[in-house]
Amino acid sequence: MKSSSKKVAILGAGITGLTIAYYLKKRGIPFTVFEKSDRIGGVIQTKETEAFLYETGPNSGVISHAEMAELFEDLQGKCELELANEASEKRLIWKSGKWSPLPSGLMSAIFTPLFRFSDKLRVLGEPFRKKGDNPMESLADLVKRRLGKSFLDYAIDPFILGIYAGDPAYIVPKYALPKLYNLEQNYGSFVGGTIKKAREPKTDADKKANRKIFTAQGGLSNLISAMAEEIGMENIVLNANLEVQSNDFSLLINDEIHYFSHIAYTGIASNISKTLPFLDPELLNPIELLPYAKVVEASIGFHEWNGIKLDAFGGLVPFKEDKNILGVLFMSSLFENRAPKRGALFTVFVGGMRKAFLTELPEKELKGIIALDFIEMMGLKEFNPDLFELNYYHKAIAQYGADSQARLESIAQLEKQNPGLFIAGSMRDGVGIADRVKQGKQLAEKIYSQTMEV
Repeated sequence: MKSSSKKVAILGAGITGLTIAYYLKKRGIPFTVFEKSDRIGGVIQTKETEAFLYETGPNSGVISHAEMAELFEDLQGKCELELANEASEKRLIWKSGKWSPLPSGLMSAIFTPLFRFSDKLRVLGEPFRKKGDNPMESLADLVKRRLGKSFLDYAIDPFILGIYAGDPAYIVPKYALPKLYNLEQNYGSFVGGTIKKAREPKTDADKKANRKIFTAQGGLSNLISAMAEEIGMENIVLNANLEVQSNDFSLLINDEIHYFSHIAYTGIASNISKTLPFLDPELLNPIELLPYAKVVEASIGFHEWNGIKLDAFGGLVPFKEDKNILGVLFMSSLFENRAPKRGALFTVFVGGMRKAFLTELPEKELKGIIALDFIEMMGLKEFNPDLFELNYYHKAIAQYGADSQARLESIAQLEKQNPGLFIAGSMRDGVGIADRVKQGKQLAEKIYSQTMEV
């Protein structure tokens, strides 16, 4: 049996796929979202107990693009933006058995124990150093060249652990941190570029992209629910057992063939050949080789907190310190109503690219390892949490290395060979929530433009 209509198939109901659907709905373009699991939202999921409200996927986002702020503006009344408390401005770094705040100004940078004195002096010469000429230079090499080894070890390494759970020796700034890369390329300096950019006139979009930490009131699942309400659940197929049969975009769904004018793939890179088997395997190879960090996320809650003062965003643990956890987020200090009044809620991350073996340990053993680091770092005499839940992600965060160029070229060629096909998701354009929303909105506009062509 055949069913035919000119509309868009969106493969995946994570934040990227839902954003595409949301903006297509606003444009009046017919679509169907297909999700292989039994729920929408991808890795975004909020859970609630009598005492705690916690995330099992992303814990927060950064308003790094205007599109993120605009989405919340659109959804006002159905989903409210919640910005992090002032504590989020303070970041802690673990060094030599204690937490030290990451410098936020000149004086704190001078007196911080995190960096060597020679590297502090080296920063004074940073604006005068020659800019790099290797676009595939790793983040580690870039930082050592411009700032020094201790800045790499105790600022950039924990920073990249917090975003990518990655290895700065693998990560390439051109793809993973384009704003940082462009500071050097366009202005010749991190320090000088930051000062010059701060003086440049700001567009309305620049002002909206204020880089504040956010969530949705009541948890990020409320953002997903609000988007789904606007999209219409009748346009979303869960537990989708589908097969894209050929490059005419025919989908076999429950023994019925449906034809689509456009397909947007938003899943993980390694699944693309199974989902779209008609694509050129040679071009798919660089895409499917994209590495992902394995991460275990631990939610830990206490009805009554008796540890260190929680007046920061959280703490990051440099790889050089040889601990088992990557970092701790102080969730009850960041957002309201996350734990009882005298209690506390934390998110702990384990694994990443350099300690992936920890994610393969039995749950009981891993919980014991987490507890040991947590007791030491959080000033506890004993560890008796009222909430202790582990969530495992074996394809958690895409890693943008030097192989990104080949992957992006393959995507461009596949889209050119198959008009109407769009390959999206975190394999390109950034891994944060705001990155996904920006990509989804731009892709929806591109599809809309194509459907309007005669």
